[in-house]
Amino acid sequence: MINYLELRKVTAMHQAEINDAVRRVVEGGWYLQGEENRLFEAEYASYIGTRHCVGCGNGFDSLWLILRAYIEMGVMRSGDEVIVPANTYIASILAITENGLRPVLVEPRADTFQIDDRLVEQAVTPRTKALMIVHLYGRCAYTDRIGDICKRHGLKLLEDNAQAHGCTFGTKRTGSLGDAAGHSFYPGKNLGALGDAGAVTTDDDELAATVRALGNYGSARKYVFGMRGRNSRLDEIQAAVLRVKLKYLDEDNAARKRIAMRYIGCISNPQLRLPNEEYCMNSVHHIFPVMCERRDALQRYLADRGVGTMIHYPIPPHKQRCYVEWNGFNLPVTERIHREELSIPLNQTMTDDDVDTVIRLLNDFK
Repeated sequence: MINYLELRKVTAMHQAEINDAVRRVVEGGWYLQGEENRLFEAEYASYIGTRHCVGCGNGFDSLWLILRAYIEMGVMRSGDEVIVPANTYIASILAITENGLRPVLVEPRADTFQIDDRLVEQAVTPRTKALMIVHLYGRCAYTDRIGDICKRHGLKLLEDNAQAHGCTFGTKRTGSLGDAAGHSFYPGKNLGALGDAGAVTTDDDELAATVRALGNYGSARKYVFGMRGRNSRLDEIQAAVLRVKLKYLDEDNAARKRIAMRYIGCISNPQLRLPNEEYCMNSVHHIFPVMCERRDALQRYLADRGVGTMIHYPIPPHKQRCYVEWNGFNLPVTERIHREELSIPLNQTMTDDDVDTVIRLLNDFK
């Protein structure tokens, strides 16, 4: 059996160090907002290339906190618009609507799955205050055109970096390309905790301070509440675990890339559409998407032969019941991606035999 992802195997790669890190926290007796948080924030900020990293409870909160901070700072207000890719995971959009802001959905490119930078500018209105790019599947969504549009229209450039830890654009890492970025350390991510965890990275001193206070109930000083915040803090055990795994992130991403390059070089079934080599060189391969018009049959075929897969994601945001007012939107590229996408196993614990088996089965699919 080749499972889509076995978190026990991922953890086992560094089990002794993780055990030591957890033991250190447990025996130290300080479980929130302590030394492990301070050190992880410093190490992750240095890795990403920003002045600030603020730990928080999860990836959704990281995006919510950024937007809420801009509202508290007077940069945005209720009803302002945020451009966002139509094919993203629901968390990107929920963070916008939960702050009383209006998402403006823009179609992705069919070849990269990232927001189509040729369509962004026509979505800008006088109410647009930000563009949120999502480095979906681990592929960098930033382009020079996107940067230019944001500069010319005075837009905040926000990054949803939940799936792209360690990805680069030129000499910079995703998470440092815009004004602020949200990060998720959900266990299945390339940099995953042993539970929920997240962070915000930015070079903006005021934004970082505001995010930190908002995640502590809106308090920058104990028992003094200047804003209506929430409880969203990175706990010490997760920070300690992330410090261990951060040391191996680039090595793990390199292993993922080697597998991805084997897939694109060896899978030749004409029924399947795979990312191209250029795509793979600009990705850390959190997800390896295969497009197939007979996606559900392909998933059953692989399952019957002991290979686990995932669908990211079966229902696009504009077709979800929670956004019923969007259900009539016509977004054909997004809808095709959600109808045909199948994620095949790709992670640093896979053996060469595992990869050979996946390739053989995909090529034999009729």
